[in-house]
Amino acid sequence: MVLPLAKRLKPAQLRLVRSIHDTGKLQLAAEATNMTQPSASRLLAEIETEVGGPLFQRLPRGMSVTPLGEAFVRHAQVILAELDSLAAEVNSLQSGKAGGVRVGAVTGPAVSALVPALMALRKEAPDLRPTVEVAPSAELMRGLEEGQFDFVIARISPDSDARAYQAYPGRTEDIALLVREGHPLAGRRVSLQETRDYEFVIQEPGSPIRLAFEQCFLENQTPMPERITNSSSLLIALCLVGQTDAIATQTREVAQVLSGRDTGLTTITLDTNITVPPFLVIHSRKREMTSIARRLLHEVLRHL
Repeated sequence: MVLPLAKRLKPAQLRLVRSIHDTGKLQLAAEATNMTQPSASRLLAEIETEVGGPLFQRLPRGMSVTPLGEAFVRHAQVILAELDSLAAEVNSLQSGKAGGVRVGAVTGPAVSALVPALMALRKEAPDLRPTVEVAPSAELMRGLEEGQFDFVIARISPDSDARAYQAYPGRTEDIALLVREGHPLAGRRVSLQETRDYEFVIQEPGSPIRLAFEQCFLENQTPMPERITNSSSLLIALCLVGQTDAIATQTREVAQVLSGRDTGLTTITLDTNITVPPFLVIHSRKREMTSIARRLLHEVLRHL
């Protein structure tokens, strides 16, 4: 069975024909493609046999392309351009300069470490295609187990098998109380007891911020606030805080981004610190990370 022409031709043959077309001389084309002139001559003869006709007219002062050669060169240029593009993309992927990466993070380090890491890596890898999901640790760990993320910045849940993961230390986080500007408690140092009269927007029960918040009230022998909206949604928190006297628990890094000039938000200064246990940077031991994912991981660790 005779193979179709497209399967019989090789990139070296395409490059030689293109070079003959560009230079008009076999000797120059041979030099450009790192061949001897006899080798180039034999290769051209093989190509013309494969194609079924002459691609060039042999003239005293050079070579002139035939209509068959014009068609051949036109398609050869497209094929070679695609091969060059493929080679460049493969090189970028292998060197960690391009490619997709999926990362999950809890809100605090997403703001303080992941976003700066992405900005820094983007300067060296402009073809980086990141997907970032911000969610509670339990949801992120489930996603990591299911292969949805290259790595996550989260806290390992008690029911997770720690042996399945490689983890790098992060840091502890302080909790801040976010309120609207003009809130009755804003602008002065207050106690936990003084906050109890207001509605709170707090992450769902069992989350690290919620546990740290509840522990602080217990340790200070202060009853928990009566009115609580349970939500891990930053959008819900901002809507309630911006339109009412509600208080939202956020990590200090997130609160600093959200409060300040022209935001209409500020923070309450508590007379006690509320600290969340440290988060980790985690990836699965079972799956090999791509070069671009490893580069982003290292950049995140550098920012931490």
